[in-house]
Amino acid sequence: MKEFNSCKIAIEECISKKYFAIAHLHSEEKTMNMHIHDCYEIYFSISGGKQFLIGNKAYKIQPGDLFFINQYESHYITQINQMEHERIVLSIHPDFLKELCTLHTDLQYCFHYREPHVSHRIILDKEKQQRFTYFIHKITTLNGYAADVLERALFTELMVLLNKTFLAQCREDAEEIPSSCQYDKQVDLILEYMNQNIHQSITMDELASKFYLSKSYICRIFKASTGTTVNKYLTARRISTAKVLLTEGKSINEVWERCGFHDYSNFLKAFTKAVGISPKKYALYSTK
Repeated sequence: MKEFNSCKIAIEECISKKYFAIAHLHSEEKTMNMHIHDCYEIYFSISGGKQFLIGNKAYKIQPGDLFFINQYESHYITQINQMEHERIVLSIHPDFLKELCTLHTDLQYCFHYREPHVSHRIILDKEKQQRFTYFIHKITTLNGYAADVLERALFTELMVLLNKTFLAQCREDAEEIPSSCQYDKQVDLILEYMNQNIHQSITMDELASKFYLSKSYICRIFKASTGTTVNKYLTARRISTAKVLLTEGKSINEVWERCGFHDYSNFLKAFTKAVGISPKKYALYSTK
C-alpha cells in the first residue's frame, strides 16, 4: 500500500476506494480547520503537539497518544508546534470496517462507544507503539504474491489490537473519570450549553446574558481553550448532527430545523462547504 504524505489525499483515496489509506505527516502539511469527513480516523502522534479538539472535548497531545474519531465527530488540531508535528493518520471507510466485523467481534466499537466517561484517546506504552509502527511499516512495504491478502490480514490484526487496548482503558476510565480532557471551567459550561441547545439559534448576546460575561471575554477564553471560534465550533457541531440525522433517514427540512440553522439556504451552503456534497446527495449515499 502506498503511504501518502497528505491527509486530504489519503481521505480521498479511502472514500473513493471504500477501503483504508495511510498518511505519514510532518509539520510541512498545514493542519485542517475544524472539519468532518465520511470516514473513520485513527490519529497516532509521534512527536506530540499541544491540543486536539474532538467534538466537545479537548486533549493535550503527547507522543504515543492515539485517537479514534468517527465520521460524525468534528475535530481540529490546535496550538501545534509547527517545527515538530509528526503523526500517522489512518483513514478507514466505515463500510470496509463493517465487512471485517463478525457476530462476536465489533471492530467499529472504538469509534462508536461514546459514554460520558469515555475518552477518544488511548495512550500506547513503548511496546504498543512499536507494535503499531510495525504494522504500519509492514502494510506500506508489502509487495509480491498475496500482498493484498496480507495487507487486509495485517490491518484486521491491528484493529483487534487497538480495540482490545480501547476496551481495557474503558474499564479503567469507568472506575476513575480521567482528567485528560479539561477546559477552563467557564468554557466547559459554555460548551455544555451549546451542545444541549444545538437545535436552537445561539447568539453571542445570548451567551453573554446566560453566563454574565462580556462577548469579547467569551470570544477570548473560548479561542484560547479550544483553538477555534464560537461560530466555527457551532457550525461544525451542527453539520455533525445533520450527518447523523440524514444517515437515520430524516427529511432534509427536518434536519436543518433540528440543527439550529436559520433557513435551508444557510444549511445547504454550510453543509456543502464542510462535507463536499449537498445534503440530498449525502442522504442518498449514506442510506444505500
